[in-house]
Amino acid sequence: MHTQRMAVSVSVLALLTLAACGTESGSGSGSGDGSDTVQSDVPVTGVAWSVDSLTVGGKKTEAPEGSRLEIDPKGRAKAGFGCNHIGADARVEGDRITFGKPVSTQMACDETTEKAEKAALAAMDGEVTAKLSGEKLTLTTEGGDTIALSEEKPAGLVGTRWAVDTLLSGETATSVPADLPKERVPHLTFGEDGTVHGNSGCNSFHGKAAVEGSTIDFGPSAGTRKMCPEAEMEVERAVLAALDGPATYTIKGSTLTVTSKDGKGIGATAAPTKSEGTQEHG
Repeated sequence: MHTQRMAVSVSVLALLTLAACGTESGSGSGSGDGSDTVQSDVPVTGVAWSVDSLTVGGKKTEAPEGSRLEIDPKGRAKAGFGCNHIGADARVEGDRITFGKPVSTQMACDETTEKAEKAALAAMDGEVTAKLSGEKLTLTTEGGDTIALSEEKPAGLVGTRWAVDTLLSGETATSVPADLPKERVPHLTFGEDGTVHGNSGCNSFHGKAAVEGSTIDFGPSAGTRKMCPEAEMEVERAVLAALDGPATYTIKGSTLTVTSKDGKGIGATAAPTKSEGTQEHG
């Protein structure tokens, strides 16, 4: 599959790493009622951040839909612009962030995504200052380039159309090939009646999915039995393996992660709705 792990320019990762980290462990540069000042007690880790735009050399570039970053409490950041997955370590001192060498998948992306990634590389070259104002986070380089981000609100598990973009196997994360035909991109939707339906990468499927707390118990599924090119069948096998039996799930912003007991899993992104309360159908 298209799943090489390669080191990508440290800058890109920084961007993602920074954003989230930047406000978590500062030495308290903010105090009093300065709502737009980075503070050590701001809950940045474990928060999903959506990348809104990047301004480099005075030129603003809107980030592709689905661009986001997140950093866990252990100081590990992960991010992406809708194509590649990036990860790196990060260290925060006050409102300044120092990031480690990033590791990324390496896939060909569409022109819009590549443009945003180039802007991010330029903007994240060097140390970054983080400033938090409400649910908005701004990262600024010494040269004045900026990255604007917003905190994502958790999407609802039920009724949301989840587009699968990552395949998990233990500690390994693999991107779903970006060149899959649109109708073959795996997705799933959970119903209020304890069911799940969607497409696993080649065939459509439906089955039972009992949700209790942070667990989902997937029952046997049924569906079509078409044959597709090997790349699509490989994705399908991985998706179905993750949706088999009991699994745990988490939702951070618009990102869903489902992991089975044997470590197989998927990462998925909530499809945007046209209006509040609109439900997507698979």
